[in-house]
Amino acid sequence: MKIAILSGSVYGTAEEVAHHAEKLLKEAGFDAWHSPRAQLADVQAFAPQAFLVVTSTTGMGELPDNLQPLYFAIRDHLPAWHGLPGAVLALGDSSYGDTFCGGGEQVRELYAELGICEVLPMLRLDASETASPELDAEPWLADFISALKA
Repeated sequence: MKIAILSGSVYGTAEEVAHHAEKLLKEAGFDAWHSPRAQLADVQAFAPQAFLVVTSTTGMGELPDNLQPLYFAIRDHLPAWHGLPGAVLALGDSSYGDTFCGGGEQVRELYAELGICEVLPMLRLDASETASPELDAEPWLADFISALKA
């Protein structure tokens, strides 16, 4: 199964988590592809059969600048990904209150528009509680792998 991993990162942490996820997915036998600067044409050329989005949140609950162009391109073109499985791993800081993991919530809304089926509840990693988000994400990523193999 071909899994596209899309990431949005301000300081690089979400990108590191996405790289770690790519490694774990490949070890589990999946054809995982991660390109932090991917454009819609790149994603479509890969022809994904599943999606994982790893994103942090910036500003007032927005997606990071490096993910916004791809997000808007997908939203404007609405590729035929209806029914494909997907999941969202969001990083944020709970001290920001209502905007905590807002970037991840935006991706979930896009999944709903596209008809991508979330196979797991969104993972919310709190920067104020985790020192190693890559390791903290591993149990959830194991569940994601299991859901895709089911």
